[in-house]
Amino acid sequence: MKRFLLAFVSAMIPLFMSAQAQITTKNEKIEDFPEKTTKIVLTGNEFFDSSMKEEISTRWSISPFEFCTISDFDSLKADDSYYFLIPLKSRFKRETEPGIEMLSLIKGGEGADKGIRKMLELVSVPMRSARYPSGRELIFLPALIDIIQEQVIYALDRGINAYTTLESAYASLSIPDDMTVVFAEEDLSDEITSELMEGYFKAGIIVTGEDKADDMMLRNSPDTLVSYTVCPFEPVTGSYCYKMLIDAGTHELHYFRKHRINRHTGPGFLAEDMMRIAESRNNRQGSGR
Repeated sequence: MKRFLLAFVSAMIPLFMSAQAQITTKNEKIEDFPEKTTKIVLTGNEFFDSSMKEEISTRWSISPFEFCTISDFDSLKADDSYYFLIPLKSRFKRETEPGIEMLSLIKGGEGADKGIRKMLELVSVPMRSARYPSGRELIFLPALIDIIQEQVIYALDRGINAYTTLESAYASLSIPDDMTVVFAEEDLSDEITSELMEGYFKAGIIVTGEDKADDMMLRNSPDTLVSYTVCPFEPVTGSYCYKMLIDAGTHELHYFRKHRINRHTGPGFLAEDMMRIAESRNNRQGSGR
C-alpha cells in the first residue's frame, strides 16, 4: 500500500507542477494589449459618437483600433482577440438606477458569459452623469482618453503592482506649485463657503465660472489644472462623486478622489479636498521645489 501511495504521489507531482506553472497573473493577461485590436464601442448617440470618433482617431496610439456598435460588442465580447473601450453605466448600492457613466477599457473573453461586470477591466474613468449629462464630458473627453492610455502604459511598464484603480494610482497628491489651479464654481460643494475660500484660495488657486474653466481646457492652457467632477444628476445617499484636477495642456491627471454622498456631504469638491490641495502647494513652496 505504501509503495502504491508513493508511486501515485510521484506520478502526480509533475501534474501539480504543470498546473502551477500555468497560473496567469492579471499583468500577463494584458501583456498582449499593444498587438490586439481595441474595439471602440459607439453608443448610437450621433452627437457623442461623432466626438468619440474624432478624438480616438486623433489621440489613440497604444494599440490598433476599430469602431463598432453595441450589437457588434455583444457578438464579439467572448473573443479574447479583442479589447473594448466602452461607456458603461454604474449603479452603486442604494441607487435605484445607474447614476454615472464610466469610460471603461475591458478585455474580451474571460467572464463574458457571466456578464460585462465579470470581464477583465484594465481601467475605468468617470465620464458623465448617466442621466441628463451636462455636456462637459465632450470638452474633457480628449483628456479622459489620454488618461486611460497613460494608465495602461504605466501598468504594462511596471507590472502587476501597477494594475490598480485610478484612486489608488493617484492617492498621492501631485500638484506643482508653479501651476494655476482653476475650479469651476459648479464643481464646488456647499461646504466651500466664502470664509473657507479666504483661507485656502490664495495665490495660484482661483474660482471662476464653468464656461471660463472649460474654455481653458479647450485652449489647452499651459501650466493650468482644471477641475472636473462627475456625479449623478440627482444623487441619493450612497451615490458617489468623483473629483479630478487635469492639466489642460498635457492632460495629465494630478488629483483624483471620490466620496460617498449623504445628508452631510453633497456633490463637488469638499473642504477636505481644498485643505489637501492647499497644504500640498504650501509644502512644495516651503521645500523650495
